[in-house]
Amino acid sequence: MKILKNLLNYKILLLIIIILSLIRLNYNNNSKYDINTSNFYGYVIDYKYDNDKVTFILKGKEKLKCNYYINENNNIDIKYGDKLYLKGKLKEAYNNTIPNTFNYKKYLKNNDINYILTVNEIIDKKSTNNIILKIKNYIQKRINNIDNTGYLSTFILGNKNYLDDDAYNSYKANGIIHIFSISGMHISLLTIIILKLLNTFKKSNYNIFFVIIFLIFYLILTNYQASILRSIVFFIMCKIFNLKKINIKTNDILLISISLILLIKPNYIFNVGFLYSSIISYVLIYFSKIFNKNYILNTLLISLISFLFSLPITINNNYSINLLSIFINLIFVPLVSFILYPLSLIVFLFPILINIFKVLIKFTELISNIFYNIKIFNLSLPKMNFIVIILYYLILLLSYNKNKKYFILLICLIISIKYINYFDNNIYVYYIDVGQGDMELLKYKNNSFLIDTGVKAYNDSYEAGSNYITFFKSIGIYDIDTLILTHGDADHIGNANYLVNNFKIKKVIFNCDEFNELETDLINILENKNIKYYTCIKELNFKNNKLYFLNTKHYDNENDNSNVIYTQLYNYKFLFMGDASLKAEENIIKQYNIENIDVLKVGHHGSKTSSSKKFIDYINPKYSIISVGKKNMYGHPNKEALDNLKNTNIYRTDLNGSILFKINNNKIKIETYEP
Repeated sequence: MKILKNLLNYKILLLIIIILSLIRLNYNNNSKYDINTSNFYGYVIDYKYDNDKVTFILKGKEKLKCNYYINENNNIDIKYGDKLYLKGKLKEAYNNTIPNTFNYKKYLKNNDINYILTVNEIIDKKSTNNIILKIKNYIQKRINNIDNTGYLSTFILGNKNYLDDDAYNSYKANGIIHIFSISGMHISLLTIIILKLLNTFKKSNYNIFFVIIFLIFYLILTNYQASILRSIVFFIMCKIFNLKKINIKTNDILLISISLILLIKPNYIFNVGFLYSSIISYVLIYFSKIFNKNYILNTLLISLISFLFSLPITINNNYSINLLSIFINLIFVPLVSFILYPLSLIVFLFPILINIFKVLIKFTELISNIFYNIKIFNLSLPKMNFIVIILYYLILLLSYNKNKKYFILLICLIISIKYINYFDNNIYVYYIDVGQGDMELLKYKNNSFLIDTGVKAYNDSYEAGSNYITFFKSIGIYDIDTLILTHGDADHIGNANYLVNNFKIKKVIFNCDEFNELETDLINILENKNIKYYTCIKELNFKNNKLYFLNTKHYDNENDNSNVIYTQLYNYKFLFMGDASLKAEENIIKQYNIENIDVLKVGHHGSKTSSSKKFIDYINPKYSIISVGKKNMYGHPNKEALDNLKNTNIYRTDLNGSILFKINNNKIKIETYEP
């Protein structure tokens, strides 16, 4: 218990600062702009060109994320510090409507951005007079002329925007993306290089002040990035305490540095890079006494400690870990930190060496891809809640005493995180926001049924299928037992190919209709992967219940041939209508006694071709779920359908986001994930 007592000696300050930071963030939500503002003036603090669009951050009354589309008539060269007078339209970013996926609105808020500005016209542009920003523009221009890989910009300015997406994803999956962020190790190397150069001319105690001035200058150049800020503040604080001969432990200086940063930048408490940098730096300092002169053993210990203490952050951001990352770091830490990073500085000064740099980059990407493709060591894990995280760190710290029972307890905890579903007796029914399409997920313990897959993508900002897989992993689903496709329309089957290719699907159910082109393409993939598929079935087992397929009559219309599914879950009645129309509804009334439905997935997105008054009155649903895209071109849901559903509790994915029904023996709980 001694280690726990030691940890409590100098931590109260940081705890108070964290609480104050959370309070400040909670109450600091007002923008200085009115949403109807159309004229804006400010200067550019960051930018990125992407084909026909330039995205930049404009600092005016506050920061704005700006999008400007370029064509031959309005081509413009944006640089750091440019003073712009422009016209545009403000909008708020949306929250993530699918649980545990990337929240763009929160991301912008954590970067002090309240609005996105679509720029219609740049009326005036003036170059900056700021000497530091002029230098930054020169550096960026020189980098662009030398290198097209994005790595020089990454290593020199800390800007990973131009890294190749495939390479970035492989680094992230391998647990080594942090190596490509400028951090304490890079700052240490930089200070060593500068001190060596200064001492070459003249050895002096004042040289350290020149180093500090340079680091502050460099911090401004890199736009106060979280991990760089943490490293430089820590370095400066160490030097100040050393010069003043104040006796204080190094790890306590780090805590003071973190506290000071959070006082100035409270939103960094949610910055993943800052969290990684702070936690790993602290534990490496704390456990430094266990290191010895054996370089390989030390590197292994550093990698292992970093892996274990950053595990909750990794899990709650990626929902997977690569067990090989401990050993991958043994290769990439020295490769990047001692070869690529110093070489990037040399190449910046001597561009003639760029081809050597590019060869090493290709080698780095190749090795990363080799490890990335070894999927057997990738372990998917669900989101860890706060209590589990605290418990994990407590056990991890107690394990430091090399007591076997704590090591065993730690392993048991990690295994329990993996299989936490087995301890949960709730049934979960998700109506997932996929835009103008359908997707429903039924989950009980390790059993999962997916009904439809939505459209391939409902906006251009991300690959929709990847987002859904992230969600599945976050709630402990590592494979889909059964994928049920109601019918072959693109808004119901559009993402099936992606899911089958990138996620484990055990079997697939089609409807009773003939296969269309989309279904045929999917079947070819299923056969190549030896995935079983069935058509026109009548029932499936789920938990101790059954899913009944009501609509087995053949129609001459794809929508009418939709699989219509009925089930009872803990005595609550659910009905999923697919795109079945009035004709199918009439036949269902004649054939089946399904009155007093608790939850209805409304047919055909609330179209007027479905949800007749006669049908709704007959099944008498308590809750009605309409899966529909925001401002869709079809005008769904139709007013007539809404009128027929007016006596029910209506939820819509365009307004409420994804909708969750959490069910147990005698209660049902509803959660929404609003935009």
